[in-house]
Amino acid sequence: MTATPLVKGDPIHIRSLRKEDFAAWQVLWQGYNAFYGRHGETALADEITAMTWSRFFDAYEPVHAIVAEHAGQLIGLAHFLFHRSTTQIGPNCYMQDLFTAESSRGRGVARKLIEEVYARAKTAGSGRVYWQTHETNVTAMKLYDKVAEKSGFVVYRKLL
Repeated sequence: MTATPLVKGDPIHIRSLRKEDFAAWQVLWQGYNAFYGRHGETALADEITAMTWSRFFDAYEPVHAIVAEHAGQLIGLAHFLFHRSTTQIGPNCYMQDLFTAESSRGRGVARKLIEEVYARAKTAGSGRVYWQTHETNVTAMKLYDKVAEKSGFVVYRKLL
């Protein structure tokens, strides 16, 4: 199936992920992971993808997924979760993954996904949405600088 080109001003529909979206979601998921260097020998194990997918439909999991759709095709995704905080009563919302198909970039898809995460977080009683990106993702940061503020925090991690 050939993708319908997205032009500025075309309608983009943001909605919750559905079980029947798996094949189209997986293409975006693989694109997202490849963007961050997880492909070929460094690709995520199939078990991780399967578990990630299952969490979106498990009522006991705090992991959520929305997608951007244009002309019946998925062109973007956002995954987010809610967690407790020691500095506020309501939950925090962490947007873990955000990805737009390369052919649809620069057309407002990511902004619409972020705005929908904001709306869902507000509905859930969250006072904060946050995310991180790699320092080399300068194109995305141009948008992020318009829709959010840098926290000033630096992420440390240790793989175990």
